[in-house]
Amino acid sequence: MPHARPRPALAAAAAAALVGGVLVLSAPAPAEAAVPDTIPLKITNNSGRSEPVYLYDLGTQLSSGQQGWADANGTFHAWPAGGNPPTPAPDAAITGPAAGQSTTIRIPKFSGRIYFSYGQKLDFRLTTGGLVQPAVQNPSDPNRDILFNWSEYTLNDSGLWLNSTQVDMFSAPYAVGVQRSDGGVSTTGHLKSGGYSGFFDELRSRPGGWSGLVQTRSDGTVLRALSPLYGVETGALPANVMDDYIDRVWRKYSTSTLTVTPFADQPNTKYYGRVSGGVMNFTDGSGAVVTSFRKPDADSVFGCRKLLDAPNDTVRGPISRTLCAGFNRSTLLTDSDQPDTTPSDFYQDSVTNQYARAVHDQTADGKAYAFAFDDVGDQESLVHDGSPQQAYLTLDPLS
Repeated sequence: MPHARPRPALAAAAAAALVGGVLVLSAPAPAEAAVPDTIPLKITNNSGRSEPVYLYDLGTQLSSGQQGWADANGTFHAWPAGGNPPTPAPDAAITGPAAGQSTTIRIPKFSGRIYFSYGQKLDFRLTTGGLVQPAVQNPSDPNRDILFNWSEYTLNDSGLWLNSTQVDMFSAPYAVGVQRSDGGVSTTGHLKSGGYSGFFDELRSRPGGWSGLVQTRSDGTVLRALSPLYGVETGALPANVMDDYIDRVWRKYSTSTLTVTPFADQPNTKYYGRVSGGVMNFTDGSGAVVTSFRKPDADSVFGCRKLLDAPNDTVRGPISRTLCAGFNRSTLLTDSDQPDTTPSDFYQDSVTNQYARAVHDQTADGKAYAFAFDDVGDQESLVHDGSPQQAYLTLDPLS
């Protein structure tokens, strides 16, 4: 899928690979924990909105690696061949619940997204490389004026990972949940009372161009805020918005050492960063250089990519994830031992990811996926169970 980049890490314990731009997780399942081919997903519409709701279950079938969609019964349908220019995709919409009502569908073993839209169906297209995801940072995207959002999930033989995500944008609020094998229910993603408008008020109050991320419809309806990555890409947010903080970090670690302990369960695995000649070199306990980073820019920080690329390996990727979290949360100057996993330490510098700060400020449990590696320190809005009985998606009020 176009626009593929690091996605929220749905499960740190499972091996991950990108298939068609979708994060696919694989891990051996315990013999006694058989996960059925489909599980129920209950969607409850607490939005208070009168428009019809449309649902979509799109992604990659784990058994075949094919891209496609699932219908309300959980039956998989592969996408047909696309074209150039992109051709319309088959109508994969499922009628969602009316306000105050619930609808239950079944979701198959998949790695993908549950989209929902208000008032209008989404416009999906197919290229020769597969599905084109909505890209509302592009003013000509046909979905630009539709109010919509999505959740990301993987269901496989090891269980369900389901999250709420704001990595690309903050829009129509929702929460996710899972009924565990013991009958209890875990939920995350709800906003505080007034949290939706509170987020936009907070973002608009920050100096430095952050209000430029907000997108509205011609009738004045607030639709979403773009992530700062897309803000920088489109010019809605100044490209130098993080430069002062990045420069201060590079100066600090030219005369002191940054210690990274990337694995919480491996406290003796440490790497030591020091800037020399404009490059931050990381060494292991023996003093050997294991990886190096040139000074990043805002694009690299917000996207956890390019100069902060994080390959799926055991050294550079974990170090880069830690740096990315430290830059976005602005903890690298106040704590030379990373990751800093104390939420009260986050976003305290005047130069920080104000979008991520506002997202976390307005969630009821403080958890969110406001940038690609927001799971560092367990700050992500994720539910997981190895033997899920039912999943939940709750559409919340835009207030």
